[in-house]
Amino acid sequence: MRCRASMWVSGSCLVLVLGWVQAQSQTTPRTNYTRPVFQCGGHFVTDSGFVGSEGFPSYYKPDSKCTWYITVPEGNVVMLSFRIFDLEADPLCRYDYVDVYNGHSYTMQKLGRFCGTFRPGALMSTSNTMMVEMASDSGTGGRGFVAYFNGAKPHVDENQFCGGRMTKPQGSLKTPNWPEKNYPAGISCSWHITVEPDMIIEVKFEKFDLEPDSYCRFDYVAFFNGGEKDDSRRIGRYCGDLLPGDIVTNGNELLVQFVSDLSVTSDGFMASYSSIPRGSREPTVEGAAGTGPNMDSAPPKPSIKPPAPARLAPFTPKPTSPPQPEPTPPKPATREQPTRPRVVKKLPPPIRINPPQNPLCRGACTRAGNIQSSFCNSEFVITGKITAVTPGLRGSVNINVSLIKAYKAGRLTITQAGEAMSVRLQSTCKKCPLLRRGMNYILMGQVDENGRGVLVPGSFTLLYKAAAQKHLTNLSRRPC
Repeated sequence: MRCRASMWVSGSCLVLVLGWVQAQSQTTPRTNYTRPVFQCGGHFVTDSGFVGSEGFPSYYKPDSKCTWYITVPEGNVVMLSFRIFDLEADPLCRYDYVDVYNGHSYTMQKLGRFCGTFRPGALMSTSNTMMVEMASDSGTGGRGFVAYFNGAKPHVDENQFCGGRMTKPQGSLKTPNWPEKNYPAGISCSWHITVEPDMIIEVKFEKFDLEPDSYCRFDYVAFFNGGEKDDSRRIGRYCGDLLPGDIVTNGNELLVQFVSDLSVTSDGFMASYSSIPRGSREPTVEGAAGTGPNMDSAPPKPSIKPPAPARLAPFTPKPTSPPQPEPTPPKPATREQPTRPRVVKKLPPPIRINPPQNPLCRGACTRAGNIQSSFCNSEFVITGKITAVTPGLRGSVNINVSLIKAYKAGRLTITQAGEAMSVRLQSTCKKCPLLRRGMNYILMGQVDENGRGVLVPGSFTLLYKAAAQKHLTNLSRRPC
């Protein structure tokens, strides 16, 4: 039975997901049945089971951190699939989030960090242990999550899953949904490839298209010699649409990690690996595979700074000193002139231009109120796609939004060109709320005298999902 998870989880959806609980309660005596209670953390040593946020289906507690340790029988790997997922949304998952680790320690590889209402894909460990941790801040929350875990054979139907152990002499790696559609947002896949001890591994890409970024901070695929995520053994991290070159390990183990954040997605990649005799090819050194962007640091830019002193040098010898050589004692005069702050007075104005910032931007980036209170307190409530974000004055940004629907317009100016409608907003702070181009959002705020929407750090913004439409419509019909 499937049930689509979203922030607006209805009671019927919860009943469907936990239907087996209610069914048991109806067919067995109360004395023989205890409704499951989800605790904050715990140890699970079993073949399979459910793990959920504390108090589910009630809203999870603020300012909490819970850790669950999962252990399945030896010879199996842990498979974790989320049935319901409803946490506070944020593009960087800074407030409320669920972390999943490939083992019982923070030092182990993190399989992913997740938040919002997007249900993550299935996760698979490379051993029989897994750790799940959920953290929440003091602000807005949700109903939390419920996930099912079970032990599975590491090589059974391995191509159906994202990641896993691979021990065959050759095989393929591909992003989820390939080639039908883009890979999903907010997932992490790890492949641990092991071949015979006297062999090494060669990877060749057939297709490569991940979200581009100069330093591959958002979506990327990374390669590590050995079976652990160790930066000292990293071969490279790649993104963009330039096909990386062949990757050759220095041993018989390779860890491949694919990560996508909660925003823009692309086609993904398709690659194949094969085992080749040790010594037949030179191992790939870090950053040498392909010409696309990788994890190398940005080129240092201190060379730009020397011109600044060079410009100051012409200012110090004043052009006003030559007219005064007629009197013989100009030397003491020239010594007194440099001490005068006439030239120095010209320097403070450009320095003072940078520091002034909007005082609102100095506070914590937290949202004020919840969706219901914000709906009533806001002059405009819209859903739309961010089409452009450009810098403004004093650290602000100007935002163009392609309108999906306006639930409250107020004095907001809506421009129509053909069938498309758009609005212009201004966010007083560049990084709060954080809005990314190409994403759909719920946006609430006030309107200035020019009919332009205004967002402040406390304004309510949320990644928009189609399931939210009904909830917003109901709010628009209620009196505030």
